[in-house]
Amino acid sequence: MKILKEIIYKLRGQYTTEKLISMGMKVGKNFQRLNDVILDPSHCWLITIGDNVTMAPRVHILAHDASTKMFLGYTKIGRVNIGNNVFIGAESVILPSVNIGNNVIIGANSTVTKDIPDNSVAVGSPARVICSLKEYLFKEEKMKESSPCFGNEYTLRKNVSMKKRMEMRKILKDKKGYID
Repeated sequence: MKILKEIIYKLRGQYTTEKLISMGMKVGKNFQRLNDVILDPSHCWLITIGDNVTMAPRVHILAHDASTKMFLGYTKIGRVNIGNNVFIGAESVILPSVNIGNNVIIGANSTVTKDIPDNSVAVGSPARVICSLKEYLFKEEKMKESSPCFGNEYTLRKNVSMKKRMEMRKILKDKKGYID
């Protein structure tokens, strides 16, 4: 199975996490790499990922930046360190020489060009800290109290029925909700 997975990735021009680790990338426990995440294969040994890290679809982690190659004859390179308990939103890009602290959320479609401190939420292009993780979670917990909440039976993991899909669609017509 491992060989088949590696062949499929190679046909797509991608590398498995296991292959990147064998090339020098450091990864902690409970790493979740969703669809089409690119972990810079040409300099993967410069990437360190902590425990309990999730990268949403199409995240790019770059340890090199070739924008200078044509003009200076050299490509910029730098280490990328991602701490523990980090969520990186879909289509975000992390550039070389960036440290992301522990307990951090990076919002979808962000471009991280500089260090992000522990216990913070950062969004935008370039990404900037908008609040502490504690403030963000407090706000979301308050919103959840007055919002529709759905259990696991409303997920593909639990083979959600078409009836429940349509029910959820109707309930969320004009509002957001939360799912287990």
